[in-house]
Amino acid sequence: MEITQRPRRLRGNDVLRKMVREVRMDKSSLIYPMFVREGSNIKEEIPSMPGQYRYSVDRMEEKLTELCDAGVCSVMFFGIPDKKDELGSGAYAQDGIVQKAFRKARQVCPDLYLIGDVCMCEYTSHGHCGVLCGQEVDNDRTLELLAKTAVSQAQAGADMVAPSDMMDGRVAHIRKALDGNGYVNVPIMSYAVKFASSFYGPFRDAAGSAPSFGDRKSYQMDYHNRREAWKEALLDVQEGADILMVKPAMAYGDLIREIKERTHVPVAAYSVSGEYAMVKAAAQSGYIDEELVMCELAVGAYRAGCDIYITYFAEGLAKCMDKGIIG
Repeated sequence: MEITQRPRRLRGNDVLRKMVREVRMDKSSLIYPMFVREGSNIKEEIPSMPGQYRYSVDRMEEKLTELCDAGVCSVMFFGIPDKKDELGSGAYAQDGIVQKAFRKARQVCPDLYLIGDVCMCEYTSHGHCGVLCGQEVDNDRTLELLAKTAVSQAQAGADMVAPSDMMDGRVAHIRKALDGNGYVNVPIMSYAVKFASSFYGPFRDAAGSAPSFGDRKSYQMDYHNRREAWKEALLDVQEGADILMVKPAMAYGDLIREIKERTHVPVAAYSVSGEYAMVKAAAQSGYIDEELVMCELAVGAYRAGCDIYITYFAEGLAKCMDKGIIG
């Protein structure tokens, strides 16, 4: 049979398949999200996220060391304070839980790249991502507190800050505050395209950050909208964002691709708690192979165009790269 084009020629063996692979992943692009809480000698499993834990600062070292040994060199901290108030003062306190975590991590694992999530929801008594005016989040009053939070994290040792609040103008406000305090070289990874998603449920359980009333749809994005995603991304680039994030990852590959093509900055994708929990639950029920599905989801995000992958599976993915399953 005369067939000139035979794509199967390049699939003949594993060496050849890897040689012509279009998407290549590297451990340096992985970021592990880590929950830290007040207290001592605490390592408590998160019920909705099997295999993930909340750590007290004095127990962080064991996990940070595991990550370093696996080759995961970047961690993003999410704090769980003992006390909350209407202004989320724990977010920007010099002795706040995340600030203490940065200082400890810098001592025990000096080569780790440390990133701070900048938001108010874990720290406010009402669970919303900013200051309230009645039943609404006051965008402009919130900007000042976000800027204070970013500066306090940089002072504590953060290499990068990542605002996740979705307030208008936050990137410019944070950039001005960082620069004004001498942190001109601290990059901003903006949660630029963050949707009001049902995939966040396990995270809210893990961080105790569910809103006490209403929802976050007045500031997080409607997942029906594509052009609004471009608008948000382009505005953040204009305001000084160094990296743009799309969140969640799994159901938003089209937007990862489009943001990648329409901007000139690196693009991150956050594979969120609901994605992790679904894989875990299906694997525990025997419906899927956890390792293979974990890898396939990651490759899908990179294939869509992400340069950076934020995932609770970071350590597992790094080990799969060592095995040659992905990479």
